[in-house]
Amino acid sequence: MRERNAAVLSPELLARVHQIHIRTHRLVSTALAGGYRSTFRGSGLEFEEVRPYMPGDDVRSIDWNVTARAGEAYVKSFREERELTLNLVLDTGSTMDFGSQGWSKREAAAQLACLVSFIAMRHSDRVGLSLFGEEPGAHMRPDKGRGHALRLVREVLTAPAAVGQTDLLSVLQQANRAIRGRSVLFLVSDFLCLLHGESEECVDELSRLARTHDVIAVRVVDPLEEELPAAGLVRLAPIAGGKQRELDASAASVRERWRDEATERREKIEELLARARVDLFSIPTVGDLGEPVQEFFRRRQARRGGGA
Repeated sequence: MRERNAAVLSPELLARVHQIHIRTHRLVSTALAGGYRSTFRGSGLEFEEVRPYMPGDDVRSIDWNVTARAGEAYVKSFREERELTLNLVLDTGSTMDFGSQGWSKREAAAQLACLVSFIAMRHSDRVGLSLFGEEPGAHMRPDKGRGHALRLVREVLTAPAAVGQTDLLSVLQQANRAIRGRSVLFLVSDFLCLLHGESEECVDELSRLARTHDVIAVRVVDPLEEELPAAGLVRLAPIAGGKQRELDASAASVRERWRDEATERREKIEELLARARVDLFSIPTVGDLGEPVQEFFRRRQARRGGGA
């Protein structure tokens, strides 16, 4: 993946970056920041020492090798890592430029990048970025600070538009080679690329990645992809070439088929990601971004016995 300098933005894009900053800044609330801490802080532990066993210690922490040599019980103690590393791997392929109600899927992904970066910044954690489309794109090494977070958003919004099929496999292979040490990795995409071509290879690479890192898949969804409004004759222009389609959206059977196809896509994507053993949640291009992020935090806390 290549490093590149921050792109020169037009006034329109500068305004878009500012909008995203304002929209996500209010979401960096105590609730979200608290959810982040209980979800990720503490998942990274550094070995500190071996010490004698004391009543109340977790028996699972006993170091049996030292215990056998010493003739009495010893336990391993750990401390929370002072700094986490988060890596955002974002899809900037052609399908991510679709948006039916103001924000595109790419812009929703940029909002998530901004939100995660500012929450991480509160905890002095580092955030890196890797983009991919037809091929691996811009790469930013993990760093801290407000300027770094805003540059992440700029990079997402100014990445060159892709024309062909998103190459998810290459970016997963690169991530497996390049990301050192344990990190929290957000893979952000609409995952339509999983429905074509090398889906089995992608699942294998993602499984390898999840064995080393805490991988969270974030699916970006536009409401029009799942529900066709009863709007009469609708003309659909494909983003990445191909023929235009016309649908009579006033027909209930057409809308039902649209929903069925959306359900099939969603279930297939969920099945593939489940096989890779990665967590998954979805974010919409409309509405409050904080709600699905907060719900994801709650699910994780509940699963780990931390409550809601």
